[in-house]
Amino acid sequence: MTLHNNDLAGARVVAVHAHPDDEAITTGGVLADLATRGADVTVITCTLGEQGEVIGDTFAQLVNGDADQLGGFRIHELYASLQILGVRGIHLGGAGCWRDSGMVGDPANDHPRAFIHSGGAAVEQLVSLLEALRPHLLITYGPDGGYGHPDHIRAHEITHEAATRVSEKVGVQRILWAVTDRAELEEGLAAITGIPEGWGTGSLAAIDDIDLAVELTDTVYATKVESMRAHATQLWIADGSTSLTNPVAAYAQTTQANLKVWALSNLIAQPIMRHEHYQLGAGMPLPADATGVLDGLEF
Repeated sequence: MTLHNNDLAGARVVAVHAHPDDEAITTGGVLADLATRGADVTVITCTLGEQGEVIGDTFAQLVNGDADQLGGFRIHELYASLQILGVRGIHLGGAGCWRDSGMVGDPANDHPRAFIHSGGAAVEQLVSLLEALRPHLLITYGPDGGYGHPDHIRAHEITHEAATRVSEKVGVQRILWAVTDRAELEEGLAAITGIPEGWGTGSLAAIDDIDLAVELTDTVYATKVESMRAHATQLWIADGSTSLTNPVAAYAQTTQANLKVWALSNLIAQPIMRHEHYQLGAGMPLPADATGVLDGLEF
């Protein structure tokens, strides 16, 4: 993948994500690469991630059950991540308009501002943004949200509804769904030979049917890792790094050179893979030899 040649100048890309950190975990490599190559990249985040847990003791009481200040704190993590990726960020409806709904059955499902209740208002908000941004490419999740989170599913729904609404005026050429390839995930998991004390292993959501695998160069991979590291209340990178948020170092061992290992607050160790994976959700088919998300589009 060629970097720093401005070959994507004029391309416009919008990624619609449910919570702060989703942009880094699922699409950070592709977004960083696109931005570096001259594309105009915008991340639209739909909630503040208020229902998240917190890694580390420093800010542990910001969670919903205590101070309920985590959402405001995560705004700063999000914009630090976006700056690292070199992309623009917008909150759907403005920061705090929609609240993290939590997983299925969470009491947060009943909050009046929960994103799952956003209805036509969220679609209208996204329509207005798409009309202004005029993306050639939209990136979001598949119909199951990747792992069943209601807010991810809702992000998928509003993205497709809004894209249909603006199809004649804006002409979105392609929608891609960020997914995880089962084969590469299992290969990465097998390469982890030692995990930090207190961490564990477990099943992770992945699929077999992949339309596109985008290889991350060393530079892009490192940028993705740093964007993930910016979400310190949510993600723990097991490379010995520490921060004010989590001053405890964790170390993992792998058989793959330069493969980083990370975990959410559930402390299930997983690899940061050297590819990001996508399915075609709608629009112009990917060329048979495609290696990038914009291949075959006109801009």
